[in-house]
Amino acid sequence: MSEIHSGSLDSKVPLIFADGSAVYKKFAKEYVTHKRGFFILAPSGAGKTYFIKNQKEKHWIDGDAIWEATNAHPKGAWWLESIETMDEIDQKSDIITMQVKKLGFWIMGASNNWLKPDAVVLPNWNTHKKYIKTRETNTYDGGATSDRLPQVLGHRKWIRKWTKQGVPVFKSVKEADGYLVSLVDKEKS
Repeated sequence: MSEIHSGSLDSKVPLIFADGSAVYKKFAKEYVTHKRGFFILAPSGAGKTYFIKNQKEKHWIDGDAIWEATNAHPKGAWWLESIETMDEIDQKSDIITMQVKKLGFWIMGASNNWLKPDAVVLPNWNTHKKYIKTRETNTYDGGATSDRLPQVLGHRKWIRKWTKQGVPVFKSVKEADGYLVSLVDKEKS
């Protein structure tokens, strides 16, 4: 898939709805599809990309990759734009997330506006800051940096609203994955 955060369109380009079958077929060749799609919501720097890159079998898709492939995410560091711009991008991302779930994909990412996630990941704050610092110093691939911690705290607070609506919250991506896989296993038995 394309490099993360390299969307093809500028955020000001007006979009249309079009047939996305070719894009989704390309992802289906690389990732396992399931009878039931899932979405894990976690803030920037919570360990999503690390988990995805270290999967033995490719079940989980990095939301950034599919959101960019479908033009829901524009090119560039859009997370540094105004709240209004970020909200618009997150709404576009929700539409794509809804579609990929219907197609049986498992996706995790930080973009969300109105679509209820299946699980939320909020690491302990000190652990979260450590993850961000480690990524920033070793293999920076975009997203929050140490100078943006107030923005990360705001996003964590916003994400927490889902827990008040019954979405289960976990301290790690691995825990959230285990929980959702257990739901699938229960459905099989």
